[in-house]
Amino acid sequence: MNANHVASLYPDSFGSFAVSSAQPVYLGATGNSVATLNTVGTNYIVRRVTVANASGSVALANVTILTSNDGNTSNAVTNAAALSTITGTTKYQDIALSTAAASTVYSGSLYVYVGTAAAANNSVEVTVYGDVVNL
Repeated sequence: MNANHVASLYPDSFGSFAVSSAQPVYLGATGNSVATLNTVGTNYIVRRVTVANASGSVALANVTILTSNDGNTSNAVTNAAALSTITGTTKYQDIALSTAAASTVYSGSLYVYVGTAAAANNSVEVTVYGDVVNL
């Protein structure tokens, strides 16, 4: 392998790589693990979570990204966020990371927790960006 070529490098050689993405994530009902965000790599650092591409109105929905599927907010990667700026397919919103996310290397899947639902069948795309530590 010639490491001086981008095509020869793996995701753990770059920063701000999309380590996970889920679409569509339906926000029509509250729940602990409305969507599972499978991740790239065995270990990764979360740098940003972006919610975008809404189908319908999701402005009243409130979501959190967790490391567990049981709704335990002590496992939060992001703070709870109302998706108030996502009013259509051309709008997006970055969700603020929790204090713990600033110094934690994660492994395994992430889960979307919906605390306040949007209208039935309304959905968004959730993308987690970060650094892959180990593939």
